[in-house]
Amino acid sequence: MVTKYLTCSMVRFKMLLYIFLLVGCTSSITEKSLPYLNGYWEITEVTFANGEKKDYTVNTSVDFIALEEMKGFKKKVRPKLDGSYTTSDDAEPFTIIKQGDTYILRYKNNLSTWEEQITVLNENNYVIVNQDNITYHYKRFEPLKIAP
Repeated sequence: MVTKYLTCSMVRFKMLLYIFLLVGCTSSITEKSLPYLNGYWEITEVTFANGEKKDYTVNTSVDFIALEEMKGFKKKVRPKLDGSYTTSDDAEPFTIIKQGDTYILRYKNNLSTWEEQITVLNENNYVIVNQDNITYHYKRFEPLKIAP
């Protein structure tokens, strides 16, 4: 009887600990954290809607994001060995929309409109989920520094 009671108590304790960690470690995104989006970002992982994951260990291009107020753009750039970047004139403009406690990147161009929800955002990482429930993980890009 005592063993059964201890086992139930341990299960309850583990469940409460898990819930505490889940709630306590959830990254809260605020309007003050949105400027973290500015800069160069490298994709690290994609999680597809079916749960499959794809890791990106080497990237030939990175995303550059510029944000001012609640409007900005994202474009692909290619880092060069000298620290500069090769880029095209293509950029995807977006507007940030607050919906409840979440922030949405809303893109619109001549061909389509789509949205991505920001689920994690801090100085070194951000995660977005698109309308197809595909999750994209990014880390702050650190350019190679090659001394002459």
